[in-house]
Amino acid sequence: MSSITFIGAGNMARTIGTLAVAGGNTIEVMARDQSKADALAKALGGGATAGKWGAVPAGDIVITAVLYAGVVPVVAEYGDALAGKVIVDISNPFNAAFDGLAHGEETSIAREVAKVAPAGAAVVKAFNTIFRGVLENGRPNVFIAGDNAQAKADVATFIESLGLRPLDVGGLKMAHWLEGMGVVTVGLAGNGVGHGDFALGVNETAG
Repeated sequence: MSSITFIGAGNMARTIGTLAVAGGNTIEVMARDQSKADALAKALGGGATAGKWGAVPAGDIVITAVLYAGVVPVVAEYGDALAGKVIVDISNPFNAAFDGLAHGEETSIAREVAKVAPAGAAVVKAFNTIFRGVLENGRPNVFIAGDNAQAKADVATFIESLGLRPLDVGGLKMAHWLEGMGVVTVGLAGNGVGHGDFALGVNETAG
């Protein structure tokens, strides 16, 4: 199984962390507020530990479970502590109206992370198209994007340990479009579907 560090101790860290513990993975939680890291690690159980903010993460895969505006600054702050790690960005940079992206150009939070990540680190986009409630109660497809094939393979193995299906959409450039899919998901929840108990996925048909 995988060794995972969550930077952040909020709802997504709790949700993915719960699945990760059930899947037999080794979990570490880091948060600026040490008491929150301690509390989440205790709640997750399964031998989950709380690391110290800014220290070298114990996990080979580091999931930045913070709001989108904090992802790049956090990666920059950790700096060389993330060397050799697989950094997984799960954020959605929605604009204030939730009908577009906060950045106006063809980039993504994941691509901006890659600009500040230390040498030897690899960045993967994942989990951003899935509502938290669906992760808690369903078995959705998880789209992933990244430039490093081994990093994507490692993240895919972790996703499979959660009982979920990883689907590779291509290089890190595709993270921009995954963030766009996050916007589409919110639009469907507010309009055509009318609720958040669904996930985008792929149905294969026999030719």
